[in-house]
Amino acid sequence: MKIIAVSGYKPMEMGLFQIDDPKIDYVKETIKRRLLPLIEEGLEWVLISGNMGVEIWTGEIILDLKNEYDIKLGVFPPFLNQESRWPEKQQEQYRMLIESADFFKPLYNKEYDGPYQFQARDQWLLEKSDACILLYDEETGGSPAYFLEKAKQYQEKHDYPIYYITPFDIDDTVREMMMEDPNYWSD
Repeated sequence: MKIIAVSGYKPMEMGLFQIDDPKIDYVKETIKRRLLPLIEEGLEWVLISGNMGVEIWTGEIILDLKNEYDIKLGVFPPFLNQESRWPEKQQEQYRMLIESADFFKPLYNKEYDGPYQFQARDQWLLEKSDACILLYDEETGGSPAYFLEKAKQYQEKHDYPIYYITPFDIDDTVREMMMEDPNYWSD
């Protein structure tokens, strides 16, 4: 596997309303732990559309890992200026990400025009990747359900693994990080 797409929840869907919420560190660490074995096995590219939340956090993780690994980040938003209606801090986060990405190109060279742009984005990410990682909770649903449905349809005709990150995976990471913290064991 050389290319993987990553998607998942927006911060508000996870109850994360501040850009510096400490819970984001647990989510990012969980994503990193899922990506690292794939990178060590030869993953070359991570593709995202640059959405707030899981996708931006994934991009930040990849940029950090570039110091140690030969991994590239491609950001392919569905249209120009997708961040224009986001809160200012998320806009800054997005701009920093796209400036540092190895490749950035909106799929449509125009601003938002309709939901077809999101559908085309999902299809494009599936066709350009060998697998995907999706942070998703079947019980909660939410915006990643659209990508998941499209990925499952794509999977019916193609060898296309879907790797999940669930709330249980994040809970495991929280426990492991607490156990690794030397202060956790002190009186």
